[in-house]
Amino acid sequence: MSGHIRHPAHRQVLFMLVVLALALPLAGARAAERAVRLMAADGVVVHGTFDGGGDPARPIALLFHQAGSNRGEYQTIAPRFQALGFDTLRIDQRSGGNAFGRRNETADGAGGRAEFLAALPDLRAALAWARAEGRRGPVVVVGSSYSASLVFLLAAEDPQIAAVIAFSPGEYFRDAGSVRRAAAKVRQPVFVSSASDSGEENEAATILAAVPAATKTQFRARNATHGASALAGSGAGPTWSALEAFLKKAVPRAAG
Repeated sequence: MSGHIRHPAHRQVLFMLVVLALALPLAGARAAERAVRLMAADGVVVHGTFDGGGDPARPIALLFHQAGSNRGEYQTIAPRFQALGFDTLRIDQRSGGNAFGRRNETADGAGGRAEFLAALPDLRAALAWARAEGRRGPVVVVGSSYSASLVFLLAAEDPQIAAVIAFSPGEYFRDAGSVRRAAAKVRQPVFVSSASDSGEENEAATILAAVPAATKTQFRARNATHGASALAGSGAGPTWSALEAFLKKAVPRAAG
């Protein structure tokens, strides 16, 4: 009898101690990470991962991937944004695929291949989510390749976006010139970078030239790769340094 706990209150205390013992190691690793599901305006379910805490005034970076990809593109990049003071939300857009060793859940659920422009409602859903439930911190949008162009369309629609970060933007849509026309309406601070390719850099420069914002930066890195992958790997240091300097001006409460 001495080896058994019979009292219900004792059993409850023991259960709570076990739960806490299991939860604490997870909390030390990635306590804030949680899966989220958003609803786009056309009814498509958008899957994402949120990393953050309970401070409604904390800035948030919305991380959007490139073609054939998914939120796994930012698996090693999101923690760096978090270290700079941002919560992060990375989503699977309906135009994407199974790169980076994981499936694109949004594309799977949407039932087939989608054009790049069709993913704009997914970005809008992420922006709406970032402002829900009383959140009031600055929102920064980060695009990679085709989504680097979509973030210009998004920022043109919503002047309350705090800053635009675009890796390898271009005129990827059927309506040629649509990204430049959107960029002409963007007065928020803008950072662009591209692969170390003259064609890509020139296209990004043309888009950035249309932006009337007082604060705008085009960073040209040596041996940079296409899209947000420029922030990953051993050669990403100079790009991060340039981006951090930009963020200190654009969102000083986060990176200052």
